[in-house]
Amino acid sequence: MPRESKKARRERANEIYDLLLEAYPDAHCELDFVDPFQLAVATILSAQTTDVRVNEVTPALFEAYPDAEALANAAQEDVEKIIHSTGFFRSKAKNIIGFARGLMAEHDGEVPADVRFLTDLPGVGRKTANVILGNAFDINEGVVVDTHIKRLSNRMRFTRHDSPVKVEGDLMELFPNERWTLLAHLLIWHGRRVCDARKPECPACVVSHLCPSSSV
Repeated sequence: MPRESKKARRERANEIYDLLLEAYPDAHCELDFVDPFQLAVATILSAQTTDVRVNEVTPALFEAYPDAEALANAAQEDVEKIIHSTGFFRSKAKNIIGFARGLMAEHDGEVPADVRFLTDLPGVGRKTANVILGNAFDINEGVVVDTHIKRLSNRMRFTRHDSPVKVEGDLMELFPNERWTLLAHLLIWHGRRVCDARKPECPACVVSHLCPSSSV
């Protein structure tokens, strides 16, 4: 592909966004939640597993521990039994209990709508904070970068980096602030349905004509 100016890359990127939005008008966070607390816990549990798996365990988890106070007082072994199938259950149980205790100690049990406070809590990195802020509070603090988003961002030449922090920075330069949260959902949906890691379905891709990695 010929060398692309920043302006041309930005225009191409936002055209891709528009086409993906047409293809996936219902794109959204696929973790089930009813409030910021549930979303935060579900997001922590989603590390290295699927949203489907997390959604299978959270109903029982939130029935037993419906709020930060209840989870903060939970016995770790009891939490481990509920979330066992998500993998890394010991560290995840420790993180979500620590998260709940942090909420009780520092924020009266309420999830703060501030990236600085969120990332100070156990189990919450920038990616998790972006998920919480964007989907529970409608705050476009940044762009979530998971394996799908990193893969598609490189294939589409939105970035040439592998570091999530650098990928996020490149995406934030290409897309206007108001698109950041939905951008992540669109890329994730496309990555799960068409732009597979091993065998991308380029002939079925609505943005193949704008993708430097397309095989068609």
